[in-house]
Amino acid sequence: MPELPEVETIRLGLEPLVVGRSVVGVEVLNPRAVRRSADGLEPIIGLRIGAVARRGKYLWFDAGERALVAHLGMSGQFRVGGADNPHRRASLFLDDGLRLDFVDQRTFGHLMPDALVPTADGAPGGWGSCAGLVPRSVAHIGRDPLDPAFDLDAVVRLVRKKRSEIKRVLLDQSVASGVGNIYADESLFLAGVHPRRQASGMSVAKIRSLYVATQDVMRRAVDVGGTSFDALYVNVNGASGYFDRSLKVYGRAGLACRECGKTIRREPFMGRSSHFCPACQRGHRLVSQR
Repeated sequence: MPELPEVETIRLGLEPLVVGRSVVGVEVLNPRAVRRSADGLEPIIGLRIGAVARRGKYLWFDAGERALVAHLGMSGQFRVGGADNPHRRASLFLDDGLRLDFVDQRTFGHLMPDALVPTADGAPGGWGSCAGLVPRSVAHIGRDPLDPAFDLDAVVRLVRKKRSEIKRVLLDQSVASGVGNIYADESLFLAGVHPRRQASGMSVAKIRSLYVATQDVMRRAVDVGGTSFDALYVNVNGASGYFDRSLKVYGRAGLACRECGKTIRREPFMGRSSHFCPACQRGHRLVSQR
C-alpha cells in the first residue's frame, strides 16, 4: 500500500499539472472508484483546483469550499499521458486538455467529492495547503510526521498512554498518520526499538527519538520518490521510486543486518509481517505475542 512518501511523491507530481486548472468533465469506468459518493464525480465539474494537499495517506484537490479526496488503497495511481490502461477506473478532464486518470488494479482505492471544514487547531489542513481547512472525511486522522503543524510533544504524551506494542501504535492513524508497514519497520530499526516493545513502558526521550527517526526515514524516502517493489506504485509519469535500495530491515528476512551482521528476523504481525534486527533492536518489556 502506498504510504506517506509515495503519496507525497504523487502530490508533488500532480501539483504543477493541475493547480490553477478547472475540471471540465469526468468519466467513471468502474463504480467502485466512487463508491463513497452518491453523486459520483459530478459535483466537481466546474471547480477550479487551487492546491493539491495531503495528510497522511490521503490526497485532495482543494477547490475552496469543496475538495476531491483520493485514497489510493493498495494500488491506486494517478497517471497522465492518455495511454490506454486496463485498470483505468475514472478520469478527470481539465480545461487545458489534460486527461488525468485514476488507475487502480485492485480497486481498493476511491475518489470522493467532499466538503472542506475548519481544522481543529486552525493550522493548514495538510502539506501543500495554506488554508485552515481539511476534507470532512480526513479530519479524524492525526497529522503526519512531515506536517509543519505536527505536534511532537502531544504525540509523545498520547503514545505514553497506549498499553500496546509500539509498532501497533506507530501504525495508528489517529495518533500520527501516513506510517504503514514499510516505514514503521524502518523507523523502529533506526531508533533501535523492538516492534513488540510496550509503548507505555518507553521513556519520553525514546518515543521522541522514534518519531524523529520516522521523520528522517520519510524525508529520505520522499527525496528518492518513495518505495517501488512493482508496477503497483509509480509516479504520475510512470517512474518508480528507489527507496527500496536503502531499506535496512523491511523485506530482508534471513539476510545479514547491514549494521551488525546479525540475521534479520521476520514475525507475523496483524496479518502482515514485522522485520527487525534482534541485536540492534533488543527487546525490553515486550508485549507478549497473541
